[in-house]
Amino acid sequence: MIIEVDMYSAIRTRFIDGESIRSIAKSLKISRPTVTKYCEGSTHPDVRKVYQRQPDVITDAIKSFILSCFKEDEQENLKKQKHTAKRIYDRLVSERDFTGSYSTVRRAVRNLKSERTVPPQSSVPLSYAPGEAVQIDWGEATVYIDGHKTKLYTFCGRLCYSCDIFVQVYKAANLESFLEAQQLMFDFFGGTPRRLIFDNAKVAVKEGFGIYAKPQDRYLSFSSHYAFSLDFCNPASGNEKGLVENLVGYSRRNFLVPVPRVADMEELNRKLWSDCINYREKHKVEHRQNPVNVMYQEEVKFLNAIPKYRFDTSKTAIAKVDDFSTIRYEKNNYSVPTNYLRKDVTIKGYANSIGILHEGTVITTYSRQYGSGKTEYRLEHYIDLLERKPRSVSNARPVKETLTQELLHWGSQLPGGNKEMVKLLRLCVDYGEERILAIKRLIPSRVVPTVDMVRTYLNEPVKSSVIYLKNEIGIIQTDLKKYDEKYGVANQ
Repeated sequence: MIIEVDMYSAIRTRFIDGESIRSIAKSLKISRPTVTKYCEGSTHPDVRKVYQRQPDVITDAIKSFILSCFKEDEQENLKKQKHTAKRIYDRLVSERDFTGSYSTVRRAVRNLKSERTVPPQSSVPLSYAPGEAVQIDWGEATVYIDGHKTKLYTFCGRLCYSCDIFVQVYKAANLESFLEAQQLMFDFFGGTPRRLIFDNAKVAVKEGFGIYAKPQDRYLSFSSHYAFSLDFCNPASGNEKGLVENLVGYSRRNFLVPVPRVADMEELNRKLWSDCINYREKHKVEHRQNPVNVMYQEEVKFLNAIPKYRFDTSKTAIAKVDDFSTIRYEKNNYSVPTNYLRKDVTIKGYANSIGILHEGTVITTYSRQYGSGKTEYRLEHYIDLLERKPRSVSNARPVKETLTQELLHWGSQLPGGNKEMVKLLRLCVDYGEERILAIKRLIPSRVVPTVDMVRTYLNEPVKSSVIYLKNEIGIIQTDLKKYDEKYGVANQ
């Protein structure tokens, strides 16, 4: 019979008031053993005895046999040839004349395995010395750049002693971004740690994993320059870099919510840099004795100095300028000035930009394009050619893809035709399209525009040729009487 709380209360109250067990049992219509069990309060109805039933057929000898099967598997170390519960049961039947059921053996195998196995969720508490290590990892986030919804990759780094953080975003998680992000991270922290902890991503590892991982040649060169050792985690072992794993989620929830709307990547990265500074100055990590800033000030003294030479993190390539005055880099094309036609140029691809050089001199730079099949034109690269070939102006891609429809439509109305349009383009190159459009809006709609008219607005006349002095020049009065007396001039 199940004793509810009200029944238990009645038993205890009547017994304390001196009523006998027989009388309590009779009036409450329950057995005397039940009243005897609860009357003195030595137990409680909510207490249930833990059910532990050990089948009689699983003797110590059977347990020893099962454990010996486990030991054989460990010695052979063959992943696909291990004892299953069914195989152990079959061996018990054939070798030990076992008469129990398979389910009994299966339960015993499961229990014995759990006693020998450390749960995968178990973690060892770790501590780090100041300047000893930094953990890094990649995450993902979505933002709006110039109104377009864009997926970006967040690079996160965290010093293991102070928990100071570093977060920046990149268009791709490639080697160039990977190296550039770490270089900026060292700048932010004010030094380099002695060890860097990362997973087995292909951007860093060319083969192997964990302690057997072999780093990419360029990454090995980078780590040698900044004098830190590489410590790669085992596969699917996020717990080995738990500090930065937490940072990936924290930065996404706290720095990128609500979803940022920015003009460009540089604006977003400036915001994230500021967020990291604010975190350093104001945050305190749970279970840490001191705030982040206090511990960071201790740790920065132990970081190694950043080398004077700044490691070139770009991916460099050599390309020949084609007959359309463009070069190809990573499946996309970029224009260069036409005077470099058919010449070899050097392309340096950085995380979010590319630089194009000729004989060591930068001739142009671009925001780096990802994907394939895109071409970036600059009007200034083709203006000299257009002045030689003005008939091509109406169909020229560098014109159609770089200027607004407003200016193109206005240029088509010029009375001088293609030549006049090219002259207008030259003014756009020299003064900027926005200024030319501002002049266009000043000209009355009834007036037929010309390039000379635009030039008159550009060449603003001098307001006045008169030079005004702040103070009059002082004149000293001279007495001329002595000169009159000397030369005999008569006084009138």
